Parts: sequence; structure tokens; C-alpha cells
Amino acid sequence: MSDDVRLKLAVQKSGRLADDSRDLLERCGIRFTKSKDQLFCTAQDFPLDLFFVRDDDIPAFVASNVCQIGIVGQNVLGEEKLSSRNQKLKSVEEVLPLNFGKCRLSIAAPYDFAYDGPKSLQGKVIATSYAGLLSEFLQKNSVEAEIVEMQGAVEIAPRVGMADAICDLVSTGATLAVNGLQEREVIYKSQSVLIKGRVLNATQAQILDRLTLRIQGVLEAQSSKYIMFHAPLASLEDICSVIPGSDAPTVLELQGRPDKVAVHAVCNEAVFWETMEELRARGASDMLVVPIEKMLA
Repeated sequence: MSDDVRLKLAVQKSGRLADDSRDLLERCGIRFTKSKDQLFCTAQDFPLDLFFVRDDDIPAFVASNVCQIGIVGQNVLGEEKLSSRNQKLKSVEEVLPLNFGKCRLSIAAPYDFAYDGPKSLQGKVIATSYAGLLSEFLQKNSVEAEIVEMQGAVEIAPRVGMADAICDLVSTGATLAVNGLQEREVIYKSQSVLIKGRVLNATQAQILDRLTLRIQGVLEAQSSKYIMFHAPLASLEDICSVIPGSDAPTVLELQGRPDKVAVHAVCNEAVFWETMEELRARGASDMLVVPIEKMLA
């Protein structure tokens, strides 16, 4: 089959982002067969091919149209756009946030560092792997500081005397604490996103629309629950007012029970124990809350 009638998707070759990307595609009903070199695989039932590359290279692969789309962290895309000399990166666009790989880029410093906002960094030395995003933050706040670029182990820089503070990715903050650092300010929030270049033919654009629709269905299902219960007909309106984030529920007659109905609803918000207790207090019974695998409006 011609390359012009298939989409090429660049994903991280290993790590958590790679696993989450494959899992998302599988939940979209797309299965892959890997090639022998493990760098490329083809979907069995969808016009999509996967390329496994370093996450830092994904924006360039998409910008150069080696791959038409990619899954990458916003922090990687933002950094590459700011620090790379590749002008084609400006054409890369975010299509859809994917709700995984969430993290934040933060300023962190030793506990005895007197931090009172960005101005506290004036004249200081800051170690980071994200020089582009850090430079943008400093410029926006009219702060002049020396940036020391590191490719790893950024958190040890203050301890060994290389820097006064760092700018690094944070998820839980545990690594910072181990190294005697405290998170002081978040400068950039990130999650994984689906990205695209501008060079897509009509067929590829249609494939992307199909893929996006499936992903949206999976993501919407993740945050939704299907709730079913019985309710006294006389209390129906009062009970339904408690259902969180639902559209108009489906109401069904119960055989042999003219005084009761069955209520089915899709809730796009969390259904907590407190919600179920409130429903029960208003007369609902036989409640069942189940996850939703797929949704398509």
C-alpha cells in the first residue's frame, strides 16, 4: 500500500510515555505487528504506522514530514521550538491533549535559598535541561541569570557548587527532597499531546480525523461512568438532580411496578460514595456504577 494513504506516527521508543501511547492506541482498537528491527511497526486494521524514536526527536520527525503525526510531551515540543535552529518546527501544531504524562517544569533551590519570586534569581546560576523554556521565563520576568545546561542529574548541581538553583521536571518532588531542594515556582505545565505537521494530503487528513475521533472517545470514556438505579416515580425529578454532570437520563418502566422506574445515565464527572449515599437518601435503590470502555457521540 502506498505511503500516501497511510499515516506515520512517531512515538517514544521506550519508557512510560511509550507504554501509555501504545495502550491508548490499543484502546482505540488499533493493533500492531512489530518489525524485526523493533523501530517500526504497522497497524493490522488501521492505516497507521509507528516509528519508535527518542522523544527529543519526535518534533523534528513531524516537522520534516518523515512522520505526519506524533505523541510527545508539551515540554519537549516547547523546548525544541524555542532552542532548535530547525525553522520547520514552527509548523508543528498540537492536535489533542492526551491526559497522560503530566508533569511540571519548576524552579527548585536549597531550603536556605531566600526565594521571593522570579526576581530572587537575578544574577544567579541556574542548572537545567530546558534552557529554552527557562530563558523564556526569565525574559518574561525581566531577570538576568546564568544558565548552565545539563543533560541529566540536574538536581545535584547546587550540592556540588555548579548552580544556585535548578529548573527541572517535577512529578512528586521526592527526588528534590532527597537532594536537599525545595520546589519554589512552577514555570510550565505539561502533558502528552498528539501533534501534526502541515503536510498532510486529503487521505491522511481523513485518517487523522478518524484517529482523533477514536482518541476523544477513549478519553471521554475514561472520565465517565454509567450509572443505573431504580427510583420512585414520585421522586424522580428530585433524585435526577443529584446525578453529577449527566445529560438527560434514560427513564424506563419497570415491569409490574407502576410506581417505580429504572434510570440509566452517563456521568461525565466522578461518581463518589457520597453521591450514591445522597441518591439512596432520596429514594434510589439497586444502584450500579460501571466504567465505560468507549464513547462516540
